[in-house]
Amino acid sequence: MVQYRYLGNSGFKISEITYGNWLTHASQVANEAAIATVHKALDLGITSFDTSDNYANTAAESVLGEALKGQRRESLEIFTKVYWPTGPMGPNDHGLSRKHILESINGSLKRLGTDYVDVYQAHRYDYETPLEETIQAFADVVRQGKALYIGTSEWTAEQLREGHALAKSYGVQLISNQPQYSALWRVIEGKVIPTSQELGISQIVWSPMAQGVLSGKYLPGRPLPEGSRATDESGANFIKRFLADDVLEAVQRLKPIAADAGLTMPQLAIAWVLANPNVSAAIVGASRPEQLEDSVKASGVALDPAVKAAVDEALADVAITDPQKTYESSPKARLT
Repeated sequence: MVQYRYLGNSGFKISEITYGNWLTHASQVANEAAIATVHKALDLGITSFDTSDNYANTAAESVLGEALKGQRRESLEIFTKVYWPTGPMGPNDHGLSRKHILESINGSLKRLGTDYVDVYQAHRYDYETPLEETIQAFADVVRQGKALYIGTSEWTAEQLREGHALAKSYGVQLISNQPQYSALWRVIEGKVIPTSQELGISQIVWSPMAQGVLSGKYLPGRPLPEGSRATDESGANFIKRFLADDVLEAVQRLKPIAADAGLTMPQLAIAWVLANPNVSAAIVGASRPEQLEDSVKASGVALDPAVKAAVDEALADVAITDPQKTYESSPKARLT
């Protein structure tokens, strides 16, 4: 059964395997299959679901809302995000202005079929809006009962520190950050995680399997598997950084490590991120229900320190650790 962890310095628990519908719902996967996958997640004990208003230009939220219809709301933890362009993508359909935040939460709640979300997250940092305006708008969303907590995604240590202080001054809790994190992408370890631990902020990490590369299915010098994320137009841009032969060769060195630990490669990748005490959950996606059965078995795995060290050693020459990469995640100017 999936285990639970506290999120940040709060009494709120989430399932350490969280289901995310980026790149799948209303995009790569037909709605019927997407709904079946959500139902499988529920059957396996996953109760936390992450989405965003910009996934499939709002359609992914609608699919998730349909899939969760009829479930006891109090038994679910639903997270969504705001920042990227949505709708007709006009000048105010983007960013973290008060106007966009307050309008976006209403649209998200309608599509999700709920009165509130558990965590409302700033999908990136908005350099074109004063941070005080952004945090005040998020605080108002909480006071209106439309969100219980607030979070961020891909914010730097300095941005988290300033946002956390402002949130506290408005009487709300900034309890989470959602960064990319895997054994191949470790840029948050140098600054973001130490600052988060100090402030009482947890990580809900995305791409714990490095866009599927840590599954071991991509082989050096071999054609890309048909139907894989690397061949999909919407996913290929994110995975290409991991498809160099030296990276793929290093990943192949993980196979005996996983086998000796009694884990599959995906389970090893997920257990590796969950071994970090600042990580509350690993977000996993799936295009088929059966894919989740393997992922959830990473929950509750106490990864032996020697196994983690072996993973780190195998990937030492190819893992990306530069903290500056976090600064590059948020566009310096809006796209509209």
